[in-house]
Amino acid sequence: MTELTKLGIAGARDALRKGDVTALELTEACLTAIDGAGALGAFVHHTPEIARDQAKAADERIKAGDAPAMCGIPLGIKDLFCTRGVPSQAASKILEGFKPEYESTVTTKLFEAGSVMLGKLNMDEFAMGSSNETSTYGNAVNPWRVEGGPELTPGGSSGGSASAVAAGLCLGATGTDTGGSIRQPAAFVGITGLKPTYGRVSRWGVVAFASSLDQAGPMARSVRDNAIMLGAMAGHDEKDSTSADLAVPDFEAALTGDIRGKVIGIPKEYRMDGMPEEIEKLWADGTAMLKDAGAEIRDISLPHTKYALPAYYVIAPAEASSNLARYDGVRFGHRAKLDQGDGITEMYEKTRAEGFGAEVQRRVMVGTYVLSAGFYDAYYNRARRVRALIKKDFDDVFAAGVDAILTPATPSAAFELGKKFDDPVQMYLNDVFTVTVNLAGLPGISVPAGLDKNGLPLGLQLIGRPWEEGDLLNTAYALEQAAAFEAWPAKWY
Repeated sequence: MTELTKLGIAGARDALRKGDVTALELTEACLTAIDGAGALGAFVHHTPEIARDQAKAADERIKAGDAPAMCGIPLGIKDLFCTRGVPSQAASKILEGFKPEYESTVTTKLFEAGSVMLGKLNMDEFAMGSSNETSTYGNAVNPWRVEGGPELTPGGSSGGSASAVAAGLCLGATGTDTGGSIRQPAAFVGITGLKPTYGRVSRWGVVAFASSLDQAGPMARSVRDNAIMLGAMAGHDEKDSTSADLAVPDFEAALTGDIRGKVIGIPKEYRMDGMPEEIEKLWADGTAMLKDAGAEIRDISLPHTKYALPAYYVIAPAEASSNLARYDGVRFGHRAKLDQGDGITEMYEKTRAEGFGAEVQRRVMVGTYVLSAGFYDAYYNRARRVRALIKKDFDDVFAAGVDAILTPATPSAAFELGKKFDDPVQMYLNDVFTVTVNLAGLPGISVPAGLDKNGLPLGLQLIGRPWEEGDLLNTAYALEQAAAFEAWPAKWY
């Protein structure tokens, strides 16, 4: 049964079509694996009956010859996606008991394609975090661990998604990426995670953090699995005004592995002071792999990179403070108990104080401050101008003939849970290689490329041209083939 959960999306699709396994058997294997992995804290809401019903329906479609690529594939859904009749809390106490009467566009598309929902996955509260330690459910845990060592973070905010896929609890998972929340956790657990171009995948029905940065994407074992899953998730949505009205290519068909003549940029600004030698070596090894595959390596400059983190941590909290104003205890979710004589203002204050965790409160306060009179131009508008310059850096590089950019995905391997939790600045530095992609609205992918000295996964990031996910996936496929990363975590949980 355990081997079934290691098939991956492409392997399971082929086995389902051949009749070697049924969707129900595959689903039962995943449900059994989930039951035995409670220590990981990956799944926070279990939907076994929904999963079995969807699996049976998928088997009927497969028998009838009506089977899209994702038909019968068991998935985990990040708790940020609204799922009809199933708790959708964004890992926050303030949404306690909230069961939407509607389905997000992404999950609608996946279910229409025949996918199976195993349950909802852990995450940082409202996607604000890099270690999955701000969740109201408690932290998720990385299935990778140094023998005899402490529990490690699976990254964040899509930590539950990363942990579940890496441990073989599901074949793929939905994630969201506002500043690296797909790519960083994917790198920490040795899987592949794709952040598409902003607008490629609908945000409708995804609980908003920072609306100009948020983007949903797939997390799975391999580049091919990501390509298949993205094909089902992507597409124009009239309910999302930022959704691009573009045809969805066959992303899997783009995976030829031929990158001869492609130009890969190596940005000098990503060589940070104090970067660990292991990260430097991984980056050099990845560069050599792409060169050996026939790509041209070119040194490039992205001069405004050093301003990306401060700009991000002005823009994202500003948008969050606006988006989270709707959570007030009036229409849904948690409402504080009031004392006699309390009015509407006290109800708002007590509800938000009880419902939001410390990190969410911190970002709402920062966001409110930078949007306030007297500070709007000094902080928010200045950050927006810096964002435009960061985007122009990428535009100039791509206009000069660069096809993709190679960087590290993270500044280190997964770190110990609790180690950085009380130091927000150190936690925010985990996003140093990823936030530029969100600020510029570009596609980016993290591919596992090696292990550190302790045997923990390390990932490389590829950044592509806007709307060219097919080319980006193909370059990532070539890197994946050369790196040949096939390690699984040893089961300890």
